[in-house]
Amino acid sequence: MERSAAGWFNGFVGVVIFSGSLPATRIAVLQFDPVFLTVARAAIAGVLALGLLAMFREKRPARGDLTALAVVSLGVVIGFPLLTALALQHVTAAHSIVFVGLLPLATAVFGVMRAGERPKPIFWVFSVAGSALVAGFALSQGLEASPIGDGLMLAAILACGLGYAEGARLSRRLGGWQVISWALVLSLPVMAVLVCLTLPPSFSNIETPAWASLAYVSVFSMLIGFVFWYRGLAQGGIAAVGQLQLLQPFFGLALAATLLHEPVTPLMLAVTVAVILCVAGARKFAR
Repeated sequence: MERSAAGWFNGFVGVVIFSGSLPATRIAVLQFDPVFLTVARAAIAGVLALGLLAMFREKRPARGDLTALAVVSLGVVIGFPLLTALALQHVTAAHSIVFVGLLPLATAVFGVMRAGERPKPIFWVFSVAGSALVAGFALSQGLEASPIGDGLMLAAILACGLGYAEGARLSRRLGGWQVISWALVLSLPVMAVLVCLTLPPSFSNIETPAWASLAYVSVFSMLIGFVFWYRGLAQGGIAAVGQLQLLQPFFGLALAATLLHEPVTPLMLAVTVAVILCVAGARKFAR
């Protein structure tokens, strides 16, 4: 398969997997503390990643890569999961998913800053237009919608965009699954300690949907999804393949409506479609 086509395929698989993250997190935080959920999912994924690295006898990353791996850990292992878990205590999964429309722009900006990519000027016109639509949607809900939840989601998007770009840059040299695995292992000692400190006094009241959601965000959102996503970004380009994230609101809104029975308003759908059209245009001029 041609490298660019392989990048789009891997990126698409990653986006499909990530689409279930916010609805699953929304279910999990109903019964798990957000901080415990964040550290538990990272710890579980870290143990699995450690097993993979040992199984394939991967060499340790060079000392010069440790800082970049720490950025990946702070962005996608800790920052995005924690901030979204906190945000979902204030906003619905359907509402938060629309903020995913900002991810392509954030990823592209950090791709320029960290990986030296240079999209054409018109690319930024489309990307900024899409971001403006998302910001306009948040403002249209009024301050009573939840400024705290919206602020946390915006911070989560910035952390995630940086982690995506940094991880993709490293993946060109280390490999996609190796980058996320080392990032998880790097944070594992701290996550393990925090799991013990935030452990609930009892799990007797935790129901099956919450356990299933924890399993999903630990295995798929934190590990398997990144294997495909980082490989796709490295193969097809950070700014270009990053635009696939605009498919994520469609999948995510469908899941929020189906699994959580949350209302998906016509305005949410209209904004999602408009943002996807804007950033789809940006994809054409990403290189």
